[in-house]
Amino acid sequence: MLSESIDRVTVLGAGSMGHGIAEVAAIAGYQVVLRDIEQEFVRDGYEEIEWSLGKLEKKGRLDEDAEAVLGRVSTAIDLEESVADADLVVEAIPEQMALKRETFATIDEAAPDRAILATNTSSLSITEIASATERPERVVGTHFFNPPVKMDLVEVIEGEVTSDETVDAAFDFVEALEKTPIHVRKDVHGFVVNNVLLPFMEEPARMLAADETTVRKADAAMVYERGYPMGPFELLDYTGIDIAYHFREEAGQKPPDPIAERVERDDLGTKSGAGFYQYEDGDGATYEPDDGEGFDTLRVEALMVNEAAKLLGNDVTTPEEIDIGMRLGAGLPEGTCLTGDKLGLDTVLDKLRTLHDETGESRFVPADYLVELVESGKTGADAGEGFYQHGEGSPFHYVSYDLSEDGVLTVTLDRAERLNAFCPEMFEEVDRLLSREIDGDDVVCVVFEGAGDRAFSAGADITGFMTSSPTEMMDVDDVFRTVYRYDRPTIAKIDGFCLGAGFELALACDLRVATDSARFASPEIDLGLIPGGGATQRLVRLVGETRTKELLFTGDQIDAERARDWGIVNRVVPEDELNSAVDEFVQNFVGGPTTALKIAKQVVHEGQDASLDTALALESKSFGLLTSTDDMLEGVTAFRQGRDPEFGGGDDA
Repeated sequence: MLSESIDRVTVLGAGSMGHGIAEVAAIAGYQVVLRDIEQEFVRDGYEEIEWSLGKLEKKGRLDEDAEAVLGRVSTAIDLEESVADADLVVEAIPEQMALKRETFATIDEAAPDRAILATNTSSLSITEIASATERPERVVGTHFFNPPVKMDLVEVIEGEVTSDETVDAAFDFVEALEKTPIHVRKDVHGFVVNNVLLPFMEEPARMLAADETTVRKADAAMVYERGYPMGPFELLDYTGIDIAYHFREEAGQKPPDPIAERVERDDLGTKSGAGFYQYEDGDGATYEPDDGEGFDTLRVEALMVNEAAKLLGNDVTTPEEIDIGMRLGAGLPEGTCLTGDKLGLDTVLDKLRTLHDETGESRFVPADYLVELVESGKTGADAGEGFYQHGEGSPFHYVSYDLSEDGVLTVTLDRAERLNAFCPEMFEEVDRLLSREIDGDDVVCVVFEGAGDRAFSAGADITGFMTSSPTEMMDVDDVFRTVYRYDRPTIAKIDGFCLGAGFELALACDLRVATDSARFASPEIDLGLIPGGGATQRLVRLVGETRTKELLFTGDQIDAERARDWGIVNRVVPEDELNSAVDEFVQNFVGGPTTALKIAKQVVHEGQDASLDTALALESKSFGLLTSTDDMLEGVTAFRQGRDPEFGGGDDA
């Protein structure tokens, strides 16, 4: 849905960021003008959009033809003409303050008074850019992440005089693009994600300069011991070593020597063929799990947590927004504030103080807010409070939910950036939600779904389990037992990948409805594992030994049609019919005989593990019990009167 105040968008700069922003705006339905200083640049950017849209169309990721989307993109060279009718101008030109100020001064004169002027800067001052205009209250930062088509995060940054209306309009625009905005309330250099992420890369570089580590040791430790998706030097190579260099240069600070030296010799990472690893003349980022032994991971993470604490203490943002930013913008498996709480903020503070005492370096000075939290006893998860509240009533990081007035509990696996893969905290949150957070008496049925349009859940996030002990891993079935035993009907609403732990969650549900593009698998064997959440047992009861062994032994994916033929799913429907197909089941439960549904589920489950005679006796006893309920009386009365029953909706047995 388009933002109400914005219809026409002009994007200045047709490079990788500019044409990416123009593409997502056109996909969202906006009329877009893509402008650059030379026809060649504009043509190249336009062709990149055309190529990308073609790929998205082939993958079924567009709601309309690529040609129709491309038809909303026009091009321009003349700056004044390109913005003359714009409701929103997004500037995505090179990161040079003088150039941006000159451009904004020109835009200010040529664009309509109603137009909002946004800059895609990753670190420069919004306030200083806005001062080049006569409308600083209508200037805002919209920091997209590269590539905009794939990355879900946008930092929305206020300048000193940016109006609330401008911020609201920018938020609406970002959400209309189906991106996730986080609010940066103060114009600090580097905003949120860059400030918190940079120590992850810079501190190992300083340790390398001091001969306290090697490249492979740092990378292996952060990946295999701490579960990060890339090591710090691998990430520098991937993002471009020059990016980190210029970030510090723009702030008037000295980059670590290993970074500066590589920039000087133009070894910028993968894009130049060499960086901290060799790519053209080598094997790239090669490190093994044992390579990380002895690396001080706490030193790196303590600095990241400290940067987060500085932002919070300065009221720049919130813990939730920092963690969303680190997950969506930096690709971390969990947010840095949550990491700090799990490490223990007192542990972080002690580490920073020790490092400061040993080195005298100002970067180790603890943030006032961090000290304040620790001195007040808010030391993290073990204490029940740190950056977040923990325990009962604490916020959910990886699960969102909605309980409707008629008792339908919709539980969303909310980790779309990792295809809704389960991390240890997601398991705990689903279990806590069903076991303790929601009063079961208020629930008629539960619907599980995945965020985004690519996966119900792609399994367990292996990087998130690397620091778990074997005994902790043995408990992963607890959440599936909770779902399986929940005394209300449960439905898995499956679109996209349903793999591993996601498949096990679906198997623990009573009913499964899938789109015709859904894919199912138990791929654990490819990791040298077997399913740990009940699939070996629930699946064999569902499809038999032979088919279970085929799925478990091969790890191969099967399509929705075969899953239906095998009896794994109840319904297979086109994607645009998924909501209505699930709703058909839900409406059978809303206003239905709650007690009979509860007892029916218990008898089916318990009867499977009993002899036939025992199971039949259980059924007979339960039938007799139900004949004494108010719901049974209402059902019989309604039948005799030829009307629909009106059940009470509560347990009465």
